[in-house]
Amino acid sequence: MHYFFRALRDAAKSWPLLVAAFFCSAGVAALWGANIAALFPIIEVTLNGDSLQSWNTRRIEKTQERIGSSHTESDELTAAIAAGDLTPEAALAAQSRIATIAASVRSDEAIASTAAQLKPWIDRFMPTDPFETVLWVVAFVVISTFIKHGFLMVNTLIVGWVAMNISRNIRLKVFDKALALDRTQFMRNGSAGFMAQVTCTSDMLAGGITSFYGGAVTEPLKICACLAGAFCISWQLTLACLTMAPVVGFLMVWLNRKIRNISKNILMKSMGFHHVLLEALNNVLTVQAYTMEDFERQRFRNCTGDMLRIGMWHSFYFALANPITEILGIGMVATSIAVGAWLVINQQTEIFGITMTDRPMTVPGIMVFFGMLIGASDPVRKLSGVMTGLNIGVVGANALYPLLDMPSKLVEAAQPKLLPSPHREIRLQNVSFSYDNIDTVLKDVSLTIQFGERVAIVGPNGGGKSTLVNLICRFYDPTKGQVLLDGVPLTELALHDLRRRIAMVTQQTELFNESILYNIRYGRWEASPEEIEEAARKAHAHEFISEFPNGYNTMVGPNGFRLSGGQRQRISLARAFLRNAEILVLDEATSQIDIESERLIHESLSRYVENRTVIMITHRASTLALADSIVQIEHGIATKTMAKQHQAA
Repeated sequence: MHYFFRALRDAAKSWPLLVAAFFCSAGVAALWGANIAALFPIIEVTLNGDSLQSWNTRRIEKTQERIGSSHTESDELTAAIAAGDLTPEAALAAQSRIATIAASVRSDEAIASTAAQLKPWIDRFMPTDPFETVLWVVAFVVISTFIKHGFLMVNTLIVGWVAMNISRNIRLKVFDKALALDRTQFMRNGSAGFMAQVTCTSDMLAGGITSFYGGAVTEPLKICACLAGAFCISWQLTLACLTMAPVVGFLMVWLNRKIRNISKNILMKSMGFHHVLLEALNNVLTVQAYTMEDFERQRFRNCTGDMLRIGMWHSFYFALANPITEILGIGMVATSIAVGAWLVINQQTEIFGITMTDRPMTVPGIMVFFGMLIGASDPVRKLSGVMTGLNIGVVGANALYPLLDMPSKLVEAAQPKLLPSPHREIRLQNVSFSYDNIDTVLKDVSLTIQFGERVAIVGPNGGGKSTLVNLICRFYDPTKGQVLLDGVPLTELALHDLRRRIAMVTQQTELFNESILYNIRYGRWEASPEEIEEAARKAHAHEFISEFPNGYNTMVGPNGFRLSGGQRQRISLARAFLRNAEILVLDEATSQIDIESERLIHESLSRYVENRTVIMITHRASTLALADSIVQIEHGIATKTMAKQHQAA
């Protein structure tokens, strides 16, 4: 519940709206009870052909008569006790009767006082004709019902906006967290995990907040309004009708735990569902090429089948909540009917020796009492859905907030240092790195790359080439040692300041499902169309772009699937050229480009890389020709040689 309360505190920042929603809920509850109480004058007065004025006057007179008779009886009993005329048993009974009379007098005095206060208003504003009074009461019930639903709609809209706004803010935070996390922590959740958090889990939290600030406020207030009216008629009988409440409360606690566990399982299966779905669709070419369609269909059927089974259990427990709360409502009404009917029929004030009312109840009075309990039973039933929503919200909060609290291993410096551009050197000082703290990928690497130097990194697959580049770009921090820029550790620089100096082209080209113009402009968003075209020409992409009917406005499709591998790489190169960064990182950047295009791109690179530091991961001899020095990485150990020495060797 800790995380859910935290979500509620976040929602409470919109306290003016929530205060307005609370007043709407209070209005709904007051009108809910008032609509039931408004039936009393119809039952008690008008159907007997009487007016409210005469009824209220007679009520005052009868109450005063009862008070006088009660005082007389009390005085006689007190005198008898004082005179010693009674036996000890009779004296004890007389003292008990005196206490009962005193309670009755206090009740009658309250009724007389209330009636006296209402008399001027009733005499002035209420009609004297019984039928007109009925029409007034009916009009009040109709109008108050419209007002009540107006309050309810405003409450629903306010709470809905607050909940959806919180959900939106949570989605923004999850998205921000995904962009800020280091790659290790990002991959622990994966794209599917973050997608599930942004969609399903955020909706669960929003539903919980809606249930709390909506139903968890409105429904209890309606219950309180009706029970308060029932207490005014007979608090003893009301308590008797609530004898089943502890049992129902115990069952609801048990049910809440079941629903919470089921909701956790649904969330976990939802993440697995997104994982299978994205994995199969993102690798659909491989699936089709290896005729694994049936296998992936079965995987998807299995995960959706698991979700179906868990969803059915959730539906079962959710459906079970209604009967449990219905038991409380029916129990209250049944108890009130049985006990109330016995009291009215026999004109008694006690049952089994327990006092239920100060005086025998009338038929109209017990009918209004029944109405109050029925009015309380409906919101009790609705509370089952509210509790389910709260449990789902708790599960959502427990999944979201730990993710949001997860610190990135790439800690930003509190007061980052500023370095002039361009830099002078990049230096790795006794750097070791491990992804899992078991296998060491880089071992005690010391390396210096001067500004303007063109370095080729070669070695077998898995040797640590990409890891070395990732450390320079600070996608990871070294397990041991330091990476320095002009003698300053990268951890003391702002990430934005470091990465703005770098342009990167990877072997696995990543493109957005937007236009070619959009994807190239991503390198420097404020670039002009002329600069974008110039960058495309340098990457030898302008030629094929011009052949498209829409030119630079051609949509590339998800991850650029409408383009060939070589075309994607050239767009990625154009994006890097447009960035005009002082450090250019090329990770097999021309691996999918034909030989002639690669030769032209190398010519462009030979001109572009002047006054820039270039780090190239490659296996191609043509790319090695661009290098001034070569770093050989094998089994995590790096050895740097001059290009001429490497070629001679």
